[in-house]
Amino acid sequence: MADMGAFRDAVTGWVAGGSGELARELADRLPVRVVVLLEGPSDAAAVTALAARRGRDLAADGICVLPMGGAMNVGHFARLLGPPGLDLRLTGMCDEAEYRYYVRGLERAGAPQHGFQVCVADLEEELIRALGVTRVKDLVRAEGDLRSLEIFLGQPAQRDRTPRQQLRRFLGTKKGRKIHYGRVLAEALDPDQVPAPLEGLLASL
Repeated sequence: MADMGAFRDAVTGWVAGGSGELARELADRLPVRVVVLLEGPSDAAAVTALAARRGRDLAADGICVLPMGGAMNVGHFARLLGPPGLDLRLTGMCDEAEYRYYVRGLERAGAPQHGFQVCVADLEEELIRALGVTRVKDLVRAEGDLRSLEIFLGQPAQRDRTPRQQLRRFLGTKKGRKIHYGRVLAEALDPDQVPAPLEGLLASL
């Protein structure tokens, strides 16, 4: 839904210091009922792809999937979107190492902390673990990136890493690759393979 993208952009501009007038107008008109706070666009791609595979149009349901550009921004978004601002229901997902930023930001905004999901390392690691190394390599081959992966694996720095660690590092080596594979890996999951944080997040929406 294009309007939900406009709302997302309006909120991002508001956090950056702009006026919140457009965000308030769009929140009322759409209407927005839930905002999913995610660290980055690869997380958003995975969440949106898995929801679509299950036949859900999150935007049509009034759910805004919002990548914040890093977990440290959660306090700014929570203040504007939570009880002090638009008073929307907030949920989301983050890496274990960044969870403290979520807790602190939500507390300061007076927003409930239930429903937020935590990945052990990050969502890419969760997806790779769920699918298995062989399946992920098959997907990399199908996407035309096998040669790039082989070159990457030949680097000395990769020799002491486990295959899962190598794949996780590979996904971050080129601009846009994490976003692309966030969608690809999520779409490849069998129903019984969905990582717990991702399953928990979708179940809460």
